[in-house]
Amino acid sequence: MRWRSGRRSSNVEDRRGVRVTRKAAGGGIGIIVIALIAMYFGIDPSIFLSQQVPTSSVSTQQTTHQIPAAENQLAEFVSVVLADTEDTWNDLFSQMGKTYQEPRLVLFSGAVQSACGFSQAAMGPFYCPADQKVYIDLSFYRDLKNRHGAPGDFAQAYVIAHEIGHHVQTLLGISEKVHSARRRVSQAEGNRLSVMQELQADCFAGIWAHHADRARQILEAGDIEEALGAASAIGDDRLQRKSRGYVTPDSFTHGSSSQRVRWFKQGFQSGDIRDCNTFRAERL
Repeated sequence: MRWRSGRRSSNVEDRRGVRVTRKAAGGGIGIIVIALIAMYFGIDPSIFLSQQVPTSSVSTQQTTHQIPAAENQLAEFVSVVLADTEDTWNDLFSQMGKTYQEPRLVLFSGAVQSACGFSQAAMGPFYCPADQKVYIDLSFYRDLKNRHGAPGDFAQAYVIAHEIGHHVQTLLGISEKVHSARRRVSQAEGNRLSVMQELQADCFAGIWAHHADRARQILEAGDIEEALGAASAIGDDRLQRKSRGYVTPDSFTHGSSSQRVRWFKQGFQSGDIRDCNTFRAERL
């Protein structure tokens, strides 16, 4: 991916080196654990964290951790990708007669406190609709390469673009509609709505790649294959098979590998946000 000459975003919050710990009183820790599990499976963690939770304490401590040069370069890359999503979605929202509200991206190490609650790096990157911020521990990219077999800078860019896709859903009112609908249906149907939402975010990531390359020629040979590899690597079926040896489709919350690949390609090939309506698709 051609990124070094790209604009750097001013919407990055660097909280690396800030140690965050939380100790909940009474049954509060149970709610936090449930929320973390929910986040892993694509469920808005604020559903649980908005409940009455006993008083808990959050402490932060600035450490003197030496950040490796390679990690700082990765942080710079993330800033460029974020800026590119800003340029793309500002243009697309303008064409729709709307104003794009740029989200902030938080870099953290180990754990972080967001408006959606206390989260740990093991949960992976996430978007919190309550504060409209994307959170990412850069160690996730090491896991993406080593544990999931999805190396490459464009695979890393895809992850950011997917989370920004959730921000787009929030601005368009899609996330709130899904959140409301899930309260009225069974768990299986709620999971299906979650899959539709996640696949649409994949499609929006493809939309970004389409327009960013047309406007700024960011793609190099093999980049799209890297993104497709990342989409495939984090499909529900592949992750379930790897973790427990079998697959339970009714429990999917993000979509299968083939579905995630198909919807990213849909967005990339089309470039039209109207072609990302997973909620009315005949086939996911």
